[in-house]
Amino acid sequence: MLCGSLVLALAACAGSPEADPPTKPRAGAATIAPTGVPDVGDRLQRRIPADARQVVAVYGVGEDSPDSTAVLYTKRGSAWHRVHAWPAHNGKKGWTTDHHEGDKRSPVGVFTLTDAGGLLKDPGSRLPYTRSAAFAAPRWWAKSHWHDFDYVIAIDYNRVKGTPPNDPTRPEGDRKGGGIWLHMDHGSGTSACVSLSKSAMEYLLRTLDPDRHPVVVMGDR
Repeated sequence: MLCGSLVLALAACAGSPEADPPTKPRAGAATIAPTGVPDVGDRLQRRIPADARQVVAVYGVGEDSPDSTAVLYTKRGSAWHRVHAWPAHNGKKGWTTDHHEGDKRSPVGVFTLTDAGGLLKDPGSRLPYTRSAAFAAPRWWAKSHWHDFDYVIAIDYNRVKGTPPNDPTRPEGDRKGGGIWLHMDHGSGTSACVSLSKSAMEYLLRTLDPDRHPVVVMGDR
């Protein structure tokens, strides 16, 4: 999998230092959590903006695992409601609290979700959506990766909000990586992004609402 300036944007996926990642949801967990997003550690919980009403929580299986589960929560009043869950993949080498370009690990942290795009036409995204042929994966990549960027949602790590997901600007410098997205899954770990099925991406694009200030909370157990 991949993402970042297009071969950078497409081939990147970087992360940033954070703390106390979320843990994997327990089987049979309640669908309503009155005080916080389920199974998210206190330090990450405190990083969730007060005005956030939508959270995509990505629960990694383990520090060095590429496997994870993504869960969408919405906040009504003071309670978080579990809306939908999907299998997902993260960095092929797992997670890190100090991601750097090329380490093949996803960043642990809380990041806003403000911009979307892809190779395919807008499926009805509430987030600003940029359709561009520049999202096409290079044909020298494995065929299984050719549709990775049909739909993408930029994770706001080391990027300028309000720009297309493949904008190459990296405010913290290239060493910290960039071009980290939610994007379509190819069945295995990524370079640092989080990947989901096409139907999951379509659902998120149609559901994540800028007026509800969506964020992604992600990390290993």
